[in-house]
Amino acid sequence: MQKIVPNVYLENKYIGVDLGLVVIGKELLIVDSPLHTEDVKEWFKVISGRGRPKFLVLLDSHPDRVLGSRSLSLPAIAQDHTLTTIREWADTFKGNAHPIGAEADHLKRITGVNNAIPEITFSERMVIHMGGKEIVFLHRPGPRPGSMWMVIPDLSVVFVGDTVTMDEPPYVGVSVIEAWLNNLDELRGPDMKSYTLISSYGGRIDRKDINHTARFLRKVQNRVEKLENDKNRDEEIERLAIDLMGDFSIRPIQEDLMLKRLKTGLLDQTLLQYPDGA
Repeated sequence: MQKIVPNVYLENKYIGVDLGLVVIGKELLIVDSPLHTEDVKEWFKVISGRGRPKFLVLLDSHPDRVLGSRSLSLPAIAQDHTLTTIREWADTFKGNAHPIGAEADHLKRITGVNNAIPEITFSERMVIHMGGKEIVFLHRPGPRPGSMWMVIPDLSVVFVGDTVTMDEPPYVGVSVIEAWLNNLDELRGPDMKSYTLISSYGGRIDRKDINHTARFLRKVQNRVEKLENDKNRDEEIERLAIDLMGDFSIRPIQEDLMLKRLKTGLLDQTLLQYPDGA
């Protein structure tokens, strides 16, 4: 487990997303969940000596960060759109129903998905207090409609979820790209200058990483616009996905999964923007 700043930690040993841990007095704020039940049990055993878990924070509705939470008896905090999305899932999850290049795609069949529905939600902004510290939740749609940031002013830390990805490309099939680009502008702005920014894919990030994500999104945006009436759309998506792979340092063992993520995301984004052209 990596210490980011005092009382803020990141764990990247589990597949799916990097996990956050914030220690506030004798209580713990958990950011996202491991995907597999056995990993959830191990993670909570590791952190149990640091305090009592108080809340689980779900930074969006990506199945890799949500599905493991079904085994937790811990109040979960999420944005309203995340609540809506999870409520729409069947109680039995099959990973191959619509593969999006997620680790959850490999799940054969799991039940009890309804247990992952968050109990505490908000629309645009919410503040809670723990141990005399203010925790601010901000709705920042972009990667997903229910994406959010968690800001801890006293610690000068912001968990930005998938807003910035360093090690691998995001799934863009449900993304609001213009809003996402606006979020990146906000991260580069003066209000965030004194904050440590933490990504769910790569950990601590800086301006260079923000710019890299912005270039990736503009490339996606520009190329998807040209796919609306393209008779060879599938071939163009294949070429674009391979091109975008070059923007990331992807390990050979992950290449097939990342290519599937990019191809599916680009096709879904095209259908999202141009449903009549499907």
